[in-house]
Amino acid sequence: MQIRMLKAKLHGVYITESELEYMGSITISREILDAAGMLPYEEVLCANFANGERWTTYIIPTDRPGVIGLNGPAALKGNVGDRLIVMSYCLMGEDEAQMHQPTVLLFDEDNSVKE
Repeated sequence: MQIRMLKAKLHGVYITESELEYMGSITISREILDAAGMLPYEEVLCANFANGERWTTYIIPTDRPGVIGLNGPAALKGNVGDRLIVMSYCLMGEDEAQMHQPTVLLFDEDNSVKE
């Protein structure tokens, strides 16, 4: 049996940019992706603290530090300055799932990881 488990969570990242006329997705800085163990084009579930919106999309990486950008229709799910939770999931067997601990990162106002 395969169980879907939380792999990584970006808790409290701030939206820094929004581009409605773009081909969809969420842009995330590579430095954040590397810290969380998330991959370019990985599916993620996003939740907005400001309005309760939730949506599924995929990651587009950027080399620009601290960037969290909503693109395409997702740009209508939040505004620059809103805080998000971005979650990725993985499948694993039941035995592995019993021992699994997701990576959870907390962020400050500059989208730097809090220590």
